[in-house]
This record gives sequence, C-alpha cells and structure tokens, in this order.
Amino acid sequence: MPSHGHPSDPDPNPGPDPGPRPATTVTAATAATDPDTDADTDAAPGTPSPTSTPLPLPLPASGGGSGGGGPGGDRDGGGSLGTKGRAGRRWLPWALPAVLLVTVFFLLPFALNARFAFSSWTGFRSEITWNGLDNFRTLVEQGLLTNAVTVTVLYAILCMAIQNTVSLSLALALQRTDRVNTVFRSLFFLPTLVSPLAAGYIWRGILDPAGPVDSFLGIDWAWLGEPATALVTVAFVDAWKWSGLITLVYIAGLNSVPRELLESATVDGAGPWTRFARVRFPLLAPAITFNVAVTLVGALSAYDVIAATTGGGPGDHTRALNIVMRQQWGQGFFGSASALGFTVTLLVIATAVPLVWWLRRREVTG
Repeated sequence: MPSHGHPSDPDPNPGPDPGPRPATTVTAATAATDPDTDADTDAAPGTPSPTSTPLPLPLPASGGGSGGGGPGGDRDGGGSLGTKGRAGRRWLPWALPAVLLVTVFFLLPFALNARFAFSSWTGFRSEITWNGLDNFRTLVEQGLLTNAVTVTVLYAILCMAIQNTVSLSLALALQRTDRVNTVFRSLFFLPTLVSPLAAGYIWRGILDPAGPVDSFLGIDWAWLGEPATALVTVAFVDAWKWSGLITLVYIAGLNSVPRELLESATVDGAGPWTRFARVRFPLLAPAITFNVAVTLVGALSAYDVIAATTGGGPGDHTRALNIVMRQQWGQGFFGSASALGFTVTLLVIATAVPLVWWLRRREVTG
C-alpha cells in the first residue's frame, strides 16, 4: 500500500531539478508580479502575502513631475511651481489695462503734482519756489486744515454708517427674487444713475424751508442751513444717492449663504434673529468688506454732493477737505490747494489700507 507522507515530509516523487535560477533584482514591479520573490518567502506565518495585493507604483505628477529635464517635465523649474508660475502669468494681460489706467490717471499725476504741495505757487507771481512745509503750516494757523480734516472724517463715518445700515435693511427685505422685489430693486437703484450734482440740487430744493418736506411735516426748519443738522442731512443725501448699489452687493452676499446651514439652524431651534446673527451675518464678511471700504473712501473724497447742497456752509460746518481745496484754488493759492489735495490722498491711503487689512482678517477668523 502506498504510504501517505506527513505534510512536512519531502515530496516522495520529486520532479526533475530545474537547476539554479538566474539571479533577479526585486523591484516594485517584480514584487507585484512574481510570486516566487523573497518578499513571499520572508513573510511571517499568518501574514497575507504581498503578492496578493500589488504594491502601488508612483504615478508621474501632472505637468511633468519635479524634474525639469525629463520627459514631460516643466522647462521653467518643473512641478507645481512651474504650473503656478504659468498660471500667474496668464492673468497679466487681463490686468495690464487696469494697471495702465491707474498708473496714467492716478499714480503719475500724483507723483508729478506732489512737489507743488511743498512749493510757493500762487496766481500773483510767476515763480514757483520750494518752501517745505510752509503751506501746511499756514493752513493750520488759519484753522482751515484741522477743521477740514475733522469735518471730512465725521462726514465719512456718518455716510458709511447710514449707507450700510439702510442698504443691509433693504437687502434683507428684498432678498427673495420675485416680480415685486425686482421692481423695488430697480427703483432703489435709479438714484445711482443720477449725477451727484443733480442729486444735490434736487434735495436742496426738497429740503428748503419752503419745500415739500417742511410743508408735509408742518414745520419751518432749514435742514441744510442749521449747524445742528447740516452735516447729517448731507450724509443722508449721499446715502440716498448710493444705497441702491450697496443694497445689490448685500443681496448677492445674502443669496450666497448656503441654504443647508439655514435649514440646520432652523431645525436646531434658531429663530430669525439668531439665524441672522450666528449664520448669515458672519458669512456676509466679504460683502461688508467691500461696502464699508467703498463708502468710507468715497466719503473721504466727497465734493459734488456737498458743493450742490451747502457749498461748505453754514459757516464751516460742512467744509470738507475738497471744498477747502476748491476755494483755495479759486483764490489763486495753488500751493495751498495742492497741499490739501495731498492731505486727501494721504488720508484715504492711511484709512483704507488698515481698514481693508483688518476686514479681510475678519473674513478669515470671523
């Protein structure tokens, strides 16, 4: 009877000896395809054989890997850096017209005219001489510069607060897109298309003591002629002029809030005010950054609405920097006018850059 060998006994009928196998180099490819490599023989008992699951091979990176000279590699340094470099250069032709416009109509005139702020230049003599800070010193001694800066800052804060409060309220009321809200959006946007000077003249007639506002209220009050109300009234006129545009920006921001977040907050029991304060308002940060910066910077350089409504009066209660600059220029003091224009530019830069930086940080951390 044939005897059955133990599983550990050698094969009783060994086949012909195939002879020594040629030496091979174990690579990822051979480990994945050759079941007789050392990776199989060195495996511990009970450990799955690596040949059952092929080893993953590194795939070439999109764009040509990290080498710049290999096949398909990036010639400009390779890898993601080269891709980012090409992507960065791709938008340059589109930005070039804007850069040229800003350079030609803002940076170049500012650089050429900045020297006149430190020069003695009047309409009473032909020489233009360097006088350092004398123009600024004269404006401070006359009380023009300090008062103009104070009025300008107060006016800018009032305009920013009124415009953003009114516009956000309108955006919340007109957020839903339907026929009625579309009509009201168009009506509120119409003042934006009106010239600022025309808007100022219109409201000057409406707010006259003999105008429709006082007649409707049954009072006799010079809204633009009283020091207590002149600056606030002009700020309201400016808000009426630009609130339509700011409202559309807020509506776009409100519509970008994910509906899933609002539905989750509603399921958790949050009311309308809680949903606005905890969900919608924090996600409005980009819209708030744009609107606050635009309204504040625009009010700092305001001229036309003030000139059409009060002309800087009563007294000097609405005499902003640009109003004083126009008066100095009209009187022939061109150096002092240039100093005031230089002050406006510095005030806008010193206010806008830190403000936008802080608001953008709020977008990330808020």
